[in-house]
Amino acid sequence: METVANFIHGECVTGAGQRIQAIFNPATGEQIRQVAMSTAQETQQAIAAAQQAFSGWSKQSPLKRARVMFRFKALLEENADRLARLISEEHGKVFSDAIGELTRGLEVVEFACGIPHLQKGEHSANVGTGVDSHSLMQPLGVCAGITPFNFPAMVPMWMFPIALATGNTFVLKPSEKDPSLALELARLLKQAGLPDGVFNVVQGDKEAVDVLLTDPRVQAVSFVGSTPIAQYIYETASAHGKRCQALGGAKNHCLLMPDADMEMATGAIMGAAFGAAGERCMALSVVVAVGDEAADDLCRRLEEQMASLRVGPGLDQAPENEMGPLISAAHRSKVLGYIDSGEEQGARLRVDGRGLRVKGHEQGYFVGPTLFDNVTPEMRIYREEIFGPVLSVVRVADYESGLQLINDHEYGNGAAIFTRDGGTARRFGEEVQAGMVGINVPIPVPMAFHSFGGWKRSIFGPLNVHGNDGVRFYTRMKTLTARWPDLQQDRGAAFSMPTLG
Repeated sequence: METVANFIHGECVTGAGQRIQAIFNPATGEQIRQVAMSTAQETQQAIAAAQQAFSGWSKQSPLKRARVMFRFKALLEENADRLARLISEEHGKVFSDAIGELTRGLEVVEFACGIPHLQKGEHSANVGTGVDSHSLMQPLGVCAGITPFNFPAMVPMWMFPIALATGNTFVLKPSEKDPSLALELARLLKQAGLPDGVFNVVQGDKEAVDVLLTDPRVQAVSFVGSTPIAQYIYETASAHGKRCQALGGAKNHCLLMPDADMEMATGAIMGAAFGAAGERCMALSVVVAVGDEAADDLCRRLEEQMASLRVGPGLDQAPENEMGPLISAAHRSKVLGYIDSGEEQGARLRVDGRGLRVKGHEQGYFVGPTLFDNVTPEMRIYREEIFGPVLSVVRVADYESGLQLINDHEYGNGAAIFTRDGGTARRFGEEVQAGMVGINVPIPVPMAFHSFGGWKRSIFGPLNVHGNDGVRFYTRMKTLTARWPDLQQDRGAAFSMPTLG
């Protein structure tokens, strides 16, 4: 059985830990690989390699670092199909969705290629008599990324391209559920010319994570995952003096106005709710429908489309399936439990995905698309992030009630509105308490040159990922104020507060 290795100082190193975790193909339920959970000592070795490499890498010209990113970009494009197949094999998402994930990660790499411009400081001449000031945006040192199973390529690439391009070194701890892609990225970075030790991969679980959070050599930690873990990551890293951006869970709502283009809205909601089997932090999981007429129309249309939704394995199907399996048997059981809960608490189960069986893949971790109507705020399926193909419809009387419902939820990752009215859309954009807002766009994930991040308990830390916030996160500013000797100036000591006037 193949064992997925660590990548330390430019070499694949099989972990010596005694705790082994199986890796499954979610479409078949069969074990395909295994991964050894790294010990604290192995994690420290990765940090040491990154620390040793930092001095040389940080002193490289930003232009030279950017050229490595350019070569890495080209290699990603050359290997896209192979990488996408690996994502589909270990995560379960359909191949075209895996290609889409790689593309969104690639866009951050392209953004990082412009780092010589992005890392520029500022200069002010003559801030005082004969005195100039200029600022530097310098790298931090060793940075760590802890990433989730749902995007094994894109989320790491939200982090490390900017971290590396700005002169930091990096230790990545990917999800133990689909860890192979991280190794492939490490190999491609080395092929692109990245010096040994600058990028390292440590496979593992909480034991490895806790080392990354507490080791004094690690300067910054980036995390994407559930809110309870994000809070733990943020509190622990901060308590140990580290910078931290920790992105948590979501319960993304869309407000469906009576004047919406129902055909467009239905198609958009279908894709956003059931794409990647709902395993997206930006999945649209709640429709807040204004008025019974809009709700009835939407539910009728959804039922029709859900009946023909193609569910099955993500690879080698013609035509390609639209939705794959969930990541694991345990997660499948959790999602089924949520459906049971919704039914028990009185929501109307209009489409039940619990009985789905995929021919030839009866052992796969499949759950069919599920639709609840008449959901109310006190229900578990409304309050908690399900992370599966379960869509809830909540009925409200008017815009104000819908907006209040969205703003009262503890999560504020994303929100969307479907309407033809520009005034309503503009008002929603200003009033909704969410970090990313879509106007007739169901998944408003910003492009790489903007920043991704939510509000409320969907994020811990002041800076979002990628875009200008990413550059700010992975650099610290230093401001130099300089005066050079001038024979005509008075060189006597000054004991009052310098005002530079």
